[in-house]
Amino acid sequence: MSIKFTVRWIPLIATAVAMLIGILMGEWQTRRAMEKELIEAKLVERASASQINLKNDNQNKELIQYRRVVTKGQFVQEWPLYLDNRPYRSVAGFYVLMPFRIEESSKYVMVVRGWSKRNIADRKKVPDYVTPTGLVEIEGVIMQHPGHLLELGKKSEIKPSAIMQNLDINAFTIASKLNLYPFVIEQTNEIKDGLVRDWPRPSFGIEKHRGYAFQWYALAATAFIFFVVTGCSRERK
Repeated sequence: MSIKFTVRWIPLIATAVAMLIGILMGEWQTRRAMEKELIEAKLVERASASQINLKNDNQNKELIQYRRVVTKGQFVQEWPLYLDNRPYRSVAGFYVLMPFRIEESSKYVMVVRGWSKRNIADRKKVPDYVTPTGLVEIEGVIMQHPGHLLELGKKSEIKPSAIMQNLDINAFTIASKLNLYPFVIEQTNEIKDGLVRDWPRPSFGIEKHRGYAFQWYALAATAFIFFVVTGCSRERK
């Protein structure tokens, strides 16, 4: 007996599609892992650098991302914002944000103050926490944004105490008329306000992306092997 390979067009097309999807998704997950590896390298490098002070307005805004920062000023209590769908240890909650005026300056910076549990019975109720008055010293890490989530439908109106999905600093600057820096500070120091500041690391999930990439590549390989095996048949002489 000899082995004969028969090409069937429908299985061929289905295999090609499955392999294409597997390869493209595998490459995307690989790129995501590489991006997070670069972020981790920056985090390690800039964590060892000295703290910067925002009173110096001549900083290169691109080079200071992930840098540790310290600044003094006052919270603008009239403009709190709450980012929705930010769970912590599988508990639903908000990120509490508030503008912060730099001491002896006309500049402001948005501070991601911390996490607070949300009221499940009343989803429109904002959390209770303490906002210190007067001059406060804030320590934290400079971030480009507090994280973006997929947002469907119409965006929430920017107003005091708004519950939002994402923060657009430029849009907030226009709405609040405050002269904000184009980044946020992820607060790390404790000021006894009742908020949780156990922030997820921006580079978290490198191994997860690598695992997903392997699964997608394995799907492409499995589709090819299945096509070859099912296309072969034994032919009796």
